[in-house]
Amino acid sequence: MKTLPRPCLLLLLAALVLATMAVSPSGLGAQTARPTKGNGPAARGPLPQPQQTEKDRMNAWTVGLAGGLLEGAPIRLAAEMARVVDDGANLHLIPIVTRGATENLNSLLYLRGVDTAIINSDALEEYKIQVPGIRSHITYLLNLFPSELHIFVRPEITNLQDLAGKIVNFNTQGTAAAYSGPLIFSRLGIQVEQTFIPHQVALEQLRKGETAAVVFITSKPVDAFVRGRWDAGFKFLPVNYDSRFEDYYLPATLEANEYPNLIKQGERVSTIAVPTALVSFNWTPQSNRYQRVARLVDYLFSRIDRLQAPGFDQKWKSINLAATVPGLTRFQPAQEWLDRKARSAQAPP
Repeated sequence: MKTLPRPCLLLLLAALVLATMAVSPSGLGAQTARPTKGNGPAARGPLPQPQQTEKDRMNAWTVGLAGGLLEGAPIRLAAEMARVVDDGANLHLIPIVTRGATENLNSLLYLRGVDTAIINSDALEEYKIQVPGIRSHITYLLNLFPSELHIFVRPEITNLQDLAGKIVNFNTQGTAAAYSGPLIFSRLGIQVEQTFIPHQVALEQLRKGETAAVVFITSKPVDAFVRGRWDAGFKFLPVNYDSRFEDYYLPATLEANEYPNLIKQGERVSTIAVPTALVSFNWTPQSNRYQRVARLVDYLFSRIDRLQAPGFDQKWKSINLAATVPGLTRFQPAQEWLDRKARSAQAPP
């Protein structure tokens, strides 16, 4: 047989190499061990099966919880829940620091690894257009606590309409006041000049007359009003609960015993409250993530008395497991747990 010239032979070999690389799986080299130079051991390949099984076991009952800003109450409650429900590989709740409770719904909808979240009920309003039928995608486990609306004003402000066109502070972005405050004012039909600076700074501006009002949305009583010294005339404005607020909010009051320096004995100030709730994505009942959240419900509800003991946030003492959240449907395993508890209480001894 006639042999090919050497240059032609080299070209043919190069073509064969390129053709082989083109048809080989691109990721194959990354998954197999390659020998090292000299007499050293081979590079590490895939993990042995026992380690993979341990990884699966650790992740099977892990629940991600979007908690909010590090300085906020929701992340603190999330951390306390994680302590109480922890059961090793059987249940591991992981609190996640986020941009705030108002952003947690976004995390629940789109962020990987987030199974549950602590949200303000009116966060759903922002998603009504972005996610049609948003209420069918979210289900609640527990109404954690109400965050009362506090509209604190200077002496010359006598009613809500007096705030029209004036400077009103809603705290920093990411807080409940920064999201819910402007939404509530919009429903009231009052246009104000909005600022979003820390409340401590805004309260000093309020004293000087540079700001007309500050809006707090948080659980009462608020230290700034309990411990602060305020001249006569500084006060909370009342907000009446009506049909404009029935979709997300609850009626509430500010009492004299909560703010003795600002509310006269025997009087009260009507306001509204934003429920802060523990919610889950509406997973299908057959999914592993649904099963994880169902186990979380069982552990959390069964151990709620531990959270109400000394050493935990005082908010746990006022929590009612049966309390509802406006605008949302309860997670089915949570409802079933409550139904079993009710039947057990009614059963004869």
